[in-house]
Amino acid sequence: QEKFAERLDENFQSHYVHENEPGHHYVYLYDYAAQPWKTQEKAREYATTKYRSGPGGLTGDEDCGQMSAWYIFSALGFYPVSPGSDEYAIGSPLFAKAYIRLSPSDPDKRFEIIAHNVSGENMYIQSATLNGRPLLRPFLRHGDIIAGGSLVFEMGNQPNLQWK
Repeated sequence: QEKFAERLDENFQSHYVHENEPGHHYVYLYDYAAQPWKTQEKAREYATTKYRSGPGGLTGDEDCGQMSAWYIFSALGFYPVSPGSDEYAIGSPLFAKAYIRLSPSDPDKRFEIIAHNVSGENMYIQSATLNGRPLLRPFLRHGDIIAGGSLVFEMGNQPNLQWK
């Protein structure tokens, strides 16, 4: 894991170009290297510097909505790193509260994402709970989302090096 994280560091220092959509998942790979605070930093950095509202709001080439999808997922606080997998890697939510409506016929069936104390400085997850139970790793399953409920983050301005 340490070597993998070192290679990711090298990539971000010299090669990474966020506008090149096939590499968007790189931001979230630190979760797999047991350094989720780096994912939180990178997700927040790119979500707040590479996207803006209005004309010209995307810095890259928007192919089939992929850049917009990256932003939406990242703003919620998680991202589907591997197509075909039911796992989402946790990043850093942008909003204090958001939800995904899960059923057009039942507006009450939804998955809520709550980020207490989230701000520009408070990008680091101190702890997280999924439906009241501690989320011990920086990953979420698709089934967790579609079942409904809530994902609650406690945010702070320092990395939590224990949450891996």
